[in-house]
Amino acid sequence: MKFKLVLAFSFWMLVMAVSCNKDDISFDAPSQELSFSRDTVFCDTVYHQVRSETYAVKVYNNEDKDILIPRIHLEKGASSLYKINVDGKPGHDFKDVPLRKKDSLYIFVEIAPEATGPEAIAEDKILFQSPAGEQRVVLFSVVQDAEFFIKSSTNPNIITTDATWTNNKAKIIYGDLTVDQNVNLNIQPGTKVYFHKNSGMKVLSGASLNINGTLANNVILRGDRNDPAYDTIPKNWNSIKMEAGSTLTMNYARLFGGATGLELKQANATINNSFIHTFQEYGIYAVASTVNARNLVTNNCGESAVGIFKGGTHNYTHSTLVNYSDILSSYNRNGIFATNEWTNASGQTEQGALILNVRNSIVYSDRDNAVNFEQTPGQMFNFTFQNCLLKYSGTSEAGFPFENNASVIQSVKNVDPLFVNYFVAQMNLRVKQNSPAIGKGNATVAATVPTDIAEVSRTSNPTLGAYQYF
Repeated sequence: MKFKLVLAFSFWMLVMAVSCNKDDISFDAPSQELSFSRDTVFCDTVYHQVRSETYAVKVYNNEDKDILIPRIHLEKGASSLYKINVDGKPGHDFKDVPLRKKDSLYIFVEIAPEATGPEAIAEDKILFQSPAGEQRVVLFSVVQDAEFFIKSSTNPNIITTDATWTNNKAKIIYGDLTVDQNVNLNIQPGTKVYFHKNSGMKVLSGASLNINGTLANNVILRGDRNDPAYDTIPKNWNSIKMEAGSTLTMNYARLFGGATGLELKQANATINNSFIHTFQEYGIYAVASTVNARNLVTNNCGESAVGIFKGGTHNYTHSTLVNYSDILSSYNRNGIFATNEWTNASGQTEQGALILNVRNSIVYSDRDNAVNFEQTPGQMFNFTFQNCLLKYSGTSEAGFPFENNASVIQSVKNVDPLFVNYFVAQMNLRVKQNSPAIGKGNATVAATVPTDIAEVSRTSNPTLGAYQYF
């Protein structure tokens, strides 16, 4: 028994001795430069007093010895807009930071700034000082002043009187924002409207949403995650819903990154010189509505760039209605889907007459077919494709015959438009110099839209789509 006690005591003494020796490590001054997982941290665009997400920088000791980094600190010290955490400890200045040989440590970075104007640049540096020299990691972020619209149990988040939004502050929407009946909301050039997750806008009967961008100052409507990775991801927010009797006027707007872009229910929409892209379901979802669009560009929408239900009246002139996607590859990805029918919230099927005119436009997809019509017997389904380039796989899938069809006028099918770049990350839906779309537009139609989306004249030799080749 005594022997066992002595043996156990000896074992634990040995463990303690080894542990003490393990902790008694000799750290030397660095003799080589450190290396980093990145030399610049581009933080997400952030808003006034809203904390950013956390970014990580990994610091590597490539030497065959344990080192003490004499100092790691923010160049602007305690006055910096940035916060850092070095190996689990928050602060702005750290001395004698240990780093084992061939090991690494994490530095976490975030920013929660005070805005000093509509938009500014926040910069700082993490400095690493040692006998091997000074090294740095640059911190960079865009800071915007913001106005918040937050729905809560005590705030229904309703605009009850006519309002004008300017670009002096970004607009951040949490929950649904409602434009009340017969109220006008005007959004001026350069304004940025950001929707939080599961948020959107609803425009009630008699109300008007007027989005008034310019070529130099588009109005941006998107999710509130501004990191570049989110520019190409759908479903970051919900949609803009236009209720029966409401009116939308949209010029030079960029609308992207949600579940559905525009939901129109017996609404009227005039859309010019605008981009609608990267939506989980539809770019435009229109039920018994009237849409007049010129110089409209769409792309990367799961079900269809334009979805037309229960008929309505639709005119798309010099538009590029395409649908290319990597992340939505399992969806239908139509350019245009149209039907006389619609299933309401009660599960009942409603029907309506359709008039659809597509002129001097490109309707294309990375699927075999970009147009899908489902006509209801006995309902009016009038359509025209005039001087268009279509992706078409046959009557059974498209829902209409292409050849010998009086509704298909001077149009071509299944010829690659040759876009400069149709991938959303660097989307450029201009056509290349050898594109079959060049010079194929009807001059009379082009005269009704005499300049393209970039304000280039198209009065002679008009190119199909929203962009004139020059």
